[in-house]
Amino acid sequence: MKTLKIASMFVLVCLMSAFTLIKSDSGYQVGDIATDFNLKNVNNKKVALADFKEAKGFIVIFTCNHCPYAKAYEDRIIALDKKYKKLGYPVIAINPNNPEVQPADSFELMQERAKEKGFTFPYLFDQGQKVYPLYGATKTPHVYILEKTKAGNVIKYIGAIDDNYSDESAVKTKYVENAVDALLKNQEVPVKTTKAIGCSIKA
Repeated sequence: MKTLKIASMFVLVCLMSAFTLIKSDSGYQVGDIATDFNLKNVNNKKVALADFKEAKGFIVIFTCNHCPYAKAYEDRIIALDKKYKKLGYPVIAINPNNPEVQPADSFELMQERAKEKGFTFPYLFDQGQKVYPLYGATKTPHVYILEKTKAGNVIKYIGAIDDNYSDESAVKTKYVENAVDALLKNQEVPVKTTKAIGCSIKA
């Protein structure tokens, strides 16, 4: 009987560990508190979420130089930053790709792309690919909307920017805008998760 109890406890511990690992490997879920980071911006200065004292939250977007999906969204990302930065939700873009795997996503080429497109937001390099696994990002672009609270930066939305990457004029649902608009009104985010559509992260 004692042996059976010990065996049962062992199985339970293994199962709990497995579930914990699964959750950890899959990254943040809606409702989780995101850990801050300190990454190099294209202007060679380090940027952390804590630097934005007046922010109400953040639109964190994992994106890159080379991916056609990321390129298709660049103007929309700039527009999101221009619209919501002044309302307290700035865009923070992060390149998660390893330049040894995808040379087009090197830091130097990030600097060129940011200048060429006139990025109005920080474009950060995830050196060593340490931040994107915490979030669980798998695509470029992949969006995480954070709300600043006393407990920390709470994740309120994960997924795509909108429902049509290829044709902005044909977009029917603007997931990110709807989410931030709801947060600004102290309302529940209407759609909390969507499938991110883009290129796989090159780590």
